[in-house]
Amino acid sequence: MCSSDLARPRKSAQATRRSESTEDHLERIHDLIERHGYARVTDIAEELGLSRSTVSNMVRRLAARGYVNYQRYRGFTLTSAGQAVADHIKDRHRTLADFFGLLELEPDTIAAEVEDIEHHLNPGTLAILDSLVCFWREKPRSEEHTSELQSLAYLVCRLLLEK
Repeated sequence: MCSSDLARPRKSAQATRRSESTEDHLERIHDLIERHGYARVTDIAEELGLSRSTVSNMVRRLAARGYVNYQRYRGFTLTSAGQAVADHIKDRHRTLADFFGLLELEPDTIAAEVEDIEHHLNPGTLAILDSLVCFWREKPRSEEHTSELQSLAYLVCRLLLEK
């Protein structure tokens, strides 16, 4: 991403209280809308491995919070507020995936690590990781570069795990 958008302070107190479940639902809704133009409870339930009633309840809560346009028994879309949150979640996910990718981790490992830590980083930490990704992409690859990258990544991961 290579921008300071990831460090941008959240605009409302409600945004600071988003649960992992809320963010996971918004992320899946965003993905489904990108693929199909809409999202359905059934599709989200299948992708998240949850029951339709659990997802339906969450979608109603997301609608009450102003994140989705929801009509019972129909597909739904994100509101502008929901889109902004989903974009932030996707940027955060992309930054972490790029970071672990630069470490040459296996794709399955990257996916697992990103899912484990993406909800637990503060915006400042994420902005630093984004800057590191941008810096390492611009710096020519060499054995020294790879060694530096791995050493720094080890330190960053230890700090993240201590949170």
